[in-house]
Amino acid sequence: MAELPRSEFILGGQRSGKSRRAELLARDWLAQSAQHRALLIATAQPWDDEMRERIKRHQQDRAQRVPGMTTVEEPLHLAQAITQHSTAQTLLVVDCLTLWLTNLLMPAENSEPNQAPALSAPAQAAMLLVAIEAAPGPLVLVGNEIGLGVIPLGRETRAFVDALGRLNQDVAQACQRVTLMAAGLPLTLKGAA
Repeated sequence: MAELPRSEFILGGQRSGKSRRAELLARDWLAQSAQHRALLIATAQPWDDEMRERIKRHQQDRAQRVPGMTTVEEPLHLAQAITQHSTAQTLLVVDCLTLWLTNLLMPAENSEPNQAPALSAPAQAAMLLVAIEAAPGPLVLVGNEIGLGVIPLGRETRAFVDALGRLNQDVAQACQRVTLMAAGLPLTLKGAA
């Protein structure tokens, strides 16, 4: 595994190996020192049976691959979670930015009104960029690249794809390394491999 930069953004399609790469980076970080910690900030929300099963499967897989990594669930207030948990000895893995943006822009029908963030999605994204820059410890962010296909039908879907594209560009600019995953293989887009 390559040397860990202060911040890495891992992009790719579904089942491209994004989360696995982030977990391997966390495993390697933990192996370097007994003082190192690794924490996953999970953004998914279990709104239906399929998502609950998917989350459970991810938790089981992660427990096998990186038994020393703990998890905090934060579907909305990501910048605050990074600020709260980042230390020089703690690697944070955020999985994933796409679900976080979905939670901000398209809250589930059965979500509680008091769960909504007080700030708009662009304001939350701006706070995220500040948190990335200010994090004292290593940070690995995972997100989906969904802009490679056809232009989606529906105004709301197009607006989401546009917002995710802007977020991905901004996060890529803020991170020291950007890695694109395809078929489980990393391609370094920015920074040393």
